[in-house]
Amino acid sequence: MAKTKVAFFCRNCGAESPKWMGQCPSCREWNTLVEEKVVKSKNERLNDKPDWRDVNDNAALKNNGNALGPMGKGPKPIPLTDVVAGEVDRLLSPDRELNRVLGGGIVPGSIVLFGGQPGIGKSTLLLQVALRLGHTVLYCSGEESEEQIKMRADRLGGDMSNCYLITETNTSKLLKHAAAIKPDLFIVDSIQTLASPHMDSMAGTVSQVRECSHELQRFAKESGIPTFLIGHITKEGSIAGPKLLEHIVDAVLQFEGDRNYTYRILRTLKNRFGSTDELGIYQMEQSGLREVSNPSELLLSERDEDLSGSAVCATLEGMRPMLVEVQALVSTAVYGSPQRTSTGYDPKRLNMLLAVLEKRAGLPLGNQDVFLNIAGGLKVDDPAVDLSIVAALLSSAMDVTIPPEVAFAGEVGLSGEIRAVTRIEQRIQEADRLGFRRVYVSKYNVKGLDPDRYGIRIITLATVRELYEDLFA
Repeated sequence: MAKTKVAFFCRNCGAESPKWMGQCPSCREWNTLVEEKVVKSKNERLNDKPDWRDVNDNAALKNNGNALGPMGKGPKPIPLTDVVAGEVDRLLSPDRELNRVLGGGIVPGSIVLFGGQPGIGKSTLLLQVALRLGHTVLYCSGEESEEQIKMRADRLGGDMSNCYLITETNTSKLLKHAAAIKPDLFIVDSIQTLASPHMDSMAGTVSQVRECSHELQRFAKESGIPTFLIGHITKEGSIAGPKLLEHIVDAVLQFEGDRNYTYRILRTLKNRFGSTDELGIYQMEQSGLREVSNPSELLLSERDEDLSGSAVCATLEGMRPMLVEVQALVSTAVYGSPQRTSTGYDPKRLNMLLAVLEKRAGLPLGNQDVFLNIAGGLKVDDPAVDLSIVAALLSSAMDVTIPPEVAFAGEVGLSGEIRAVTRIEQRIQEADRLGFRRVYVSKYNVKGLDPDRYGIRIITLATVRELYEDLFA
């Protein structure tokens, strides 16, 4: 007879507790512990805790085969020098941005977790890949009907003959269909809708998400079929379900964007087969998601050359250089205390830059309202944007227009010094490629840099005072 165990799991982080508590002891969130039943069979209870000291005992091997695998047979330790490492034959998708983020393509047998806000375009992107891949794809949906998916597929276009669709939430039945079809790509939408018959709990609970992920991982590794799992995210922006889910999968991709803007960003939070610094950019259109190969032109397409308070920064998103527009507005405070408002930039760092300008450049801002905006709805945390923000603030305060062919890249310190930033060559090359004629950088960034390699004039600065004297004095 099966033994029933009751445990409490945190819906936020997945931590297990033997009793209910108001606050999770792991993530410190309140009222997140829920009761779940964990059922174990008799054989599983016998094999729960094999003793490593019994591995040479024949009786122990008969009674407890899990000590060394089934009946004592399993993988044996080998020297690392005997391991042969070869090139992985990746499956190239028609989406170049997805290939870039995954490190060069889809790895056979890999399992990828794809997270994002509701309605951001997760299902649209993966269905678009499935229709244009040119290989057999099994698309499982537990949230939408077959008719809804067919309507989206008609809008996206592509070859539907190689895309198989199933609406199933039982993992045992689903894996039987996948083993019979043997697709080249397996997509599950979403992991929170699946339920394993081996667990006595509802779909979407912590134990179900964990068990279904383990079953899909075993299937992917044994069959060599790459599997994509779509996952929901919480209100804080993290992927819903236990943190263990992120450790099970090989890669974690985050699809981000603002519904008020058309662009979407695909980030890599974890990747066992490539870098986590890569980034993919898309633009939402009526016919689906379009790859954006040159994001700088998209972000700079609406600039007005005759207005003050605007500066261009050569920033990096991951390893991808791009130019973004920084807008600032400095005006006399009408009410008692001046306002400090920023969109897409850290407000505390803005206050620090304002203090540096007042102390080191002699610009009186104590009775001025300051508003800052990163155009396009981007959120930038690159320190190299500091110099362009200082330039935009000076331009708005003095009502002097910055020439449209000027770009900036530098970090500002508390003493008013311009500090060096990383990958300055990529930033300069991006500004040069887009037709900018001057770029302001730190004088500590030009060591070992050959200015003759670029068609853009490189101006070096040591302090904020030098920027003020060169552009506005």
